[in-house]
Amino acid sequence: MASPTYRSTPTGIGKDVQMPFETALEKTQEALKKEGFGIVSRIDIRATLKEKLGVDFPAFVILGACNPPLAHRALTLEPEVGLLLPCNVVVRDVGVGKIRVEAINAGTMAGLFPGVGLEEVSNEANSRLARVIESI
Repeated sequence: MASPTYRSTPTGIGKDVQMPFETALEKTQEALKKEGFGIVSRIDIRATLKEKLGVDFPAFVILGACNPPLAHRALTLEPEVGLLLPCNVVVRDVGVGKIRVEAINAGTMAGLFPGVGLEEVSNEANSRLARVIESI
């Protein structure tokens, strides 16, 4: 079951949950879909580090989540914001039976482009991503 341990930083919002890693990953993907995000990339850090460096690392997956209408609005306002897309959502094992689910703070990304009107788009993205985190 979910734990009420939230963490909000300038880079994102996160939550620790008590469930198997694969369950947390699946729930995160389902919650993203409900909020209109598709997964455009999936990076398995654990597998990559094992393959490339031969090192063991805790389970750690980065999901590149894209909400096409929000991405279109943002890119129309400032094409350079594409350097920061998609919105990353991380599911990682933090030990002692806890999994942390974290999402990027879209407001921080928008703050890199002041005066172009990205605030409304970033606020909507943040609201959606916060609901994803809340639902896990």
